[in-house]
Amino acid sequence: MEWKPHVTVSAVVEDHGRFLLVEETIRGELKLNNPAGHLEEDESLVDAVIREVQEETARHFVPEAITGIYLWKNPGADKTFLRVNFFGHAPEFDPTQPLDTGIQRTLWLSREEIAAEMHRARSPLVLRCVDDYLAGRRYPLDALTHMADGFEE
Repeated sequence: MEWKPHVTVSAVVEDHGRFLLVEETIRGELKLNNPAGHLEEDESLVDAVIREVQEETARHFVPEAITGIYLWKNPGADKTFLRVNFFGHAPEFDPTQPLDTGIQRTLWLSREEIAAEMHRARSPLVLRCVDDYLAGRRYPLDALTHMADGFEE
């Protein structure tokens, strides 16, 4: 069997000390997560996070920087995830847009409220991404290179 990590993107959006999260149904349970999802074929990481935030929160996300790149193995599912987390703002909300399949609602929680709800977190990365943002970790978006056209010699 060939090992391949699942490439995902996520976003930290902060507004007056509260962070945008989604509550989603995973295998019949309500879980908390940062707005996040999988990278699609021929999509840049920046385009993926903009799309995922829009689909899961009905908000237009404007990425400002990267807070970290995380490799996490989910012991319960025996899957490995490579997550690139962005931070930015998402001021525009479209109340007519339905949320993505499985997303029940969006929430604005403080760091303390997130920590108290970690038993419902989709992964330990939920709080880690918020903590890295709060610690001031910032990496420029131009650290990412998207080469969609391939390579010709």
